[in-house]
Amino acid sequence: MSDKQSLPDFILQAIPSEYAYQKKICPMALKNGELIIGHDADIDDAIISDLEFLTGKIIVPSRITQAALNRHLNVLYGEKPKAAVQGPPDMGEFRILEKKADVPVNGEVRKEINEVSIITLVNKIITNAIDTHASDIHIEAYEGVFRVRYRRDGVLQEVMHPPVGKKRAIVSRIKIMADLDIAEKRRPQDGRIRVKRDERIIDIRVSTLPTDFGEKVVLRILDKDRLNLDLDKLGFETAELDLFRKIVSFPYGMVLVTGPTGSGKTTTLYATLNFLNSPDVNILTIEDPVEYNLNGINQSQVKSDIGFTFANALRSFLRQDPDIIMVGEIRDQETAEIAIRSALTGHLVLSTLHTNNAPDTITRLIDMDQEPFLISSSVRLVVAQRLLRMICPHCKIKIRKPDRVKRLVQDYHADISGITFYKGEGCGKCNNTGYLGRTAIFEIFQMTDAVREAVNRRATALQLKEMAVSQGMRTLQQSAICKLKQGVTTVDEVLRETEF
Repeated sequence: MSDKQSLPDFILQAIPSEYAYQKKICPMALKNGELIIGHDADIDDAIISDLEFLTGKIIVPSRITQAALNRHLNVLYGEKPKAAVQGPPDMGEFRILEKKADVPVNGEVRKEINEVSIITLVNKIITNAIDTHASDIHIEAYEGVFRVRYRRDGVLQEVMHPPVGKKRAIVSRIKIMADLDIAEKRRPQDGRIRVKRDERIIDIRVSTLPTDFGEKVVLRILDKDRLNLDLDKLGFETAELDLFRKIVSFPYGMVLVTGPTGSGKTTTLYATLNFLNSPDVNILTIEDPVEYNLNGINQSQVKSDIGFTFANALRSFLRQDPDIIMVGEIRDQETAEIAIRSALTGHLVLSTLHTNNAPDTITRLIDMDQEPFLISSSVRLVVAQRLLRMICPHCKIKIRKPDRVKRLVQDYHADISGITFYKGEGCGKCNNTGYLGRTAIFEIFQMTDAVREAVNRRATALQLKEMAVSQGMRTLQQSAICKLKQGVTTVDEVLRETEF
């Protein structure tokens, strides 16, 4: 007979009493990683799928009488809760903080999305993502397939396949939570969920996209407690960090951070603002969107539908007596022109661009019709960056020299003598990936006098790179190999992030 002593606490926490009573199932025992579930009628695959995801265990159904089921439920959970009849609005391990407006929903859909199993499943998908430090949740449908993936340390991993029949209910439940129109399935929508989890306030950005087999939903998890605002911990080497701090401490000029989407540019800018933030400076930012709220910094969000663009915001900023301006991204000629003018008239301007390396940024600005002499006079520093996954310290082991290390010698001309190579075997701490967390690598391009003259002569990006390297700039490839020598990452990661 099942009792509370024979089952771990996490099993009872994972299967809410409302769900157990409504589905007429009961956890009986946990043996060799298999969870025995008692039921008094046929149990369908959807319930088994729910239970496997909720508990992380292999489910073994066991038929028992109705009297026995009721007896076990009473022992484990006590009296049948009233919430089992219609389901609580926000049941799960987090609490939605902002009350959403009432959305008209027809009776059938309302019953479907308020079903306890759907609420529990959606909440569990979100809480598991938060607890395993996922940055994004992808919920997507294909022909005959419905899956959930988490992005952890920059890489997508499948975590479950909910029943295809629950697709509409799951998507609708998320749209209700994000205050979106559940009847609108033909157009993309954007919303937000703010939740409280273990005393932490977490923002979740929600984006829906129509596809051939239903709507794809992506949830971006913005957990401020995990935001690294310490420049010392981003991955800079000592000399690089000293130079970066020196340049961003100047009262005027432009500092640009470049790299592809997801390379950590926003984190670097936020850490820089945190370093510069003090009561005697006025800091203004224009972002699309504002990802994290920083105390003491005035943050604005682009609203293109009313004409509040990066360029228009910058014009308004100049009338707000700013000391430091952060522009989320320089996307066009107009924004570039105003940002450069701001940097030349006594303001420190921080911004981002999408380029493969630091010297390419100069030619990109010239392509935006900016005069070389204005670029060379305003830009002080360009930082290109990437993120490398770090080897999990809990399962890190030494290995023989990998075959792919030949690429480092042939293509990167790397000196690999004396390097000890490591990898992660995979464990529970790193979700069996061998990697845990990420660190940044940097390429720092400084506008020295010699480089300034070369920019004025319209030197090519290759010529600028060769000049910067001769003056001591370390390329992204060299920075990645430095992390490899330190035993922080693997050859595979170095090649994956720097082969371009």
